[in-house]
Amino acid sequence: MLNVALPKGRLGEKVYRMLERAGYGCEDLLKDTRKLVFTDETSGVSYFWVKPSDVTVYVEHGVADIGVAGKDIIEESGADVYELLDLNIGRCRMCVASVNGFREDIARPLRVATKFPRVAERYFSARNRDIEVIKLYGSIELAPILGLSDVIVDIVETGTTLKENNMGVISEIFPISARLIANKARYKFKRQEIAACVQRLSKEL
Repeated sequence: MLNVALPKGRLGEKVYRMLERAGYGCEDLLKDTRKLVFTDETSGVSYFWVKPSDVTVYVEHGVADIGVAGKDIIEESGADVYELLDLNIGRCRMCVASVNGFREDIARPLRVATKFPRVAERYFSARNRDIEVIKLYGSIELAPILGLSDVIVDIVETGTTLKENNMGVISEIFPISARLIANKARYKFKRQEIAACVQRLSKEL
C-alpha cells in the first residue's frame, strides 16, 4: 500500500487525475465529501488531502511514503526528502523583483519583503549580501511601492501584477513546478512500489 499526501485544491486534483490514469485510482476521492483519507485496496493506494504547505511535513515524517509539493514549498521548508519527478504542472518562477529604476545601496543591508524567508536568506547569503527580512503574508508587491522594503522575493507567474505596479524582475532564483517527493526511509523499504509509481507517472507527462 502506497500512502500519498495530496495538496488540497486544483493542483491536487490535477495530480490525482495523473495518478488515476497511471493506475492509482480511488473512486471516492473527488466526491463531495468532508473525508480526508481515501483507500483503494485494488489500486494499492491510500490518499489523504493536506494543506499544500504541509505536504513536505507529512512526507518527511514518514506518515506519507510519497507526496506532491511545489518546488517553492520544498525549498522553503528545507525538508529532508527525495525529489523524484518533475510533474511539469503549476509552472512559475521564484524571483527577486522591485520597482522599475531601483538602485541598490550596498552600504547597508538590503530590505527584502517575502513569504519565503529561508529562500531569501539562502539566495543572498550565497552572494555575500546582508539582508533584513520583512516577513509578509499578503500582497508582497506593495512593500517596495510604499518603501517598506527595497525588493521582494516572491513567486512570479505571468509578471502581469508586477507590470501593472511599475515593477520588474531583477533576477530569477529558481523555476517552480509540482514535484513528486518521497520519504527517504520509506523509499528504501518500498523502493519497488515507488519506482513503479514514478515510471507510470513519467508516461503521463
